[in-house]
Amino acid sequence: MRRRVGGIGVVAALVAAAIAPSVSPASSTDPTVYASVGSTPTGQAIGSGFVGVSMEFQAVHTYTGSNPNAINPVLVALLKGLAPDQQPVLRIGGDSTDQTWWPIRGVIPPGGVTYTLNRDWLATTRALVQQLDARLIIGVNLAAGRPSFATAEARAFLSGIGRRYIEAMEVGNEPDLYGQFVWYHAPDGKNFLARPKDYDFTDFASQFSRWEAALPGVPVAGPALAELAWLGDLARFVSAAPGLSLVTVHRYPLRGCIHDSSSPLYASIPNLLADSSSAGLAADLAPYVSAVHASGLQLRVDEMNSVACSGVKGVSNTFASALWAVDTLFNMASIGVDGVNFHTLPHAGYELFTFEHVHGTWEAFVHPEYYGMLMFEQAAPPGSRLLPTSAPSGPVKVWATQTPSGGEHIVLINKSLTASQNVQVTVPDAGTASVEWLQAPSAASTSGVSLGGQTFGAETTSGTLSSMHDGQLPSFLGAYTIEVPPASAVMLTQP
Repeated sequence: MRRRVGGIGVVAALVAAAIAPSVSPASSTDPTVYASVGSTPTGQAIGSGFVGVSMEFQAVHTYTGSNPNAINPVLVALLKGLAPDQQPVLRIGGDSTDQTWWPIRGVIPPGGVTYTLNRDWLATTRALVQQLDARLIIGVNLAAGRPSFATAEARAFLSGIGRRYIEAMEVGNEPDLYGQFVWYHAPDGKNFLARPKDYDFTDFASQFSRWEAALPGVPVAGPALAELAWLGDLARFVSAAPGLSLVTVHRYPLRGCIHDSSSPLYASIPNLLADSSSAGLAADLAPYVSAVHASGLQLRVDEMNSVACSGVKGVSNTFASALWAVDTLFNMASIGVDGVNFHTLPHAGYELFTFEHVHGTWEAFVHPEYYGMLMFEQAAPPGSRLLPTSAPSGPVKVWATQTPSGGEHIVLINKSLTASQNVQVTVPDAGTASVEWLQAPSAASTSGVSLGGQTFGAETTSGTLSSMHDGQLPSFLGAYTIEVPPASAVMLTQP
């Protein structure tokens, strides 16, 4: 990693440390944002493995290495860091779900199938999930149109990875786009869709049932939709799929393939930090979460990130994505989503971590978004419940949780790119709180990020951060008052 990143991350980290916010009382020169936290928890408890990762089939060897007896330990540590003392939820899928197959003797796959699974892939994947003790959501091919492909994959996964690690097999990937986007280009230049342009939910539901019946008695997940329109038929879908164990959807607030800068979906830092990209993303999903829970199932956003179409560098890989991640995870938890997997793949704009294997040692550059995911996990460990908060509309977002032990975390996020915000938050039984900052030199920074005064720097060979603590903040008359710099977040913890 030293050869590619150089000293940039180290220098930026020193800059960040030099501008580290104080935990002294807020400045009297700026207006104060008055907020409050209630004492009675609301909603469901945060489940184990709420924060997870999703990766493509082809990415597995890139991230793990090809030796099942020497799995990349930095990857293992980073994944465990998002689910400490839990079973992490790992999803393997994405576009590669419908590009992958397990070879069947005498069968030639269609042109859209470009990645062949083998025993080496199974061995490294098994070694990874064993070290994590992970719950695995893994895709099987639907686009190829042959249930036998899915059956062969499923049997290979069960024998090569192990049934105990497989939470569910996800049938296909974003079938609502099958009739819109090219599945593959033929050598003669002709484009082929995975399904006809008039392919609709009824067609999909019928095929899903056939694929489910072809799988060897395993729980299934779906419909793995890119958009929400088809979820209007959710009740019919659930009733037609008795083996369905998990409802899955995908969420991206912005689109990397939109080039009109006036569009609210255009990939920019201001659009990413807009409420529509966090609270709005969750609000659109909320009625479907309620419907899924009413059917007795869970709903997981098993693929999410900042910008669709593999992200956009200069947006997806900046510190703004860390602030977006914290706020969006809280918003998803507030509507009852049962978990979220952040998608990553090598060289994507939104990649969570980049690895190199140098002289027998694994090194990772950890991108800013991971820090935001880590802050949420610390603020909302399993069993936590959200506490009600009250705050005026504006750039400051206020979230609070009560842990199973009765402790409280209050997270303040300042999404303003230019202005510090004085925040006075009234909290029941306020005493002296510990303080943990999430910060970087600016929202556009791609390095120099720190959490609780700690950083992975330009490279990490451990994948872990030491104790994260930035000091203490006393309360006054039942409230904490603190200045939150532009594009930063802070977590106050009272035991």
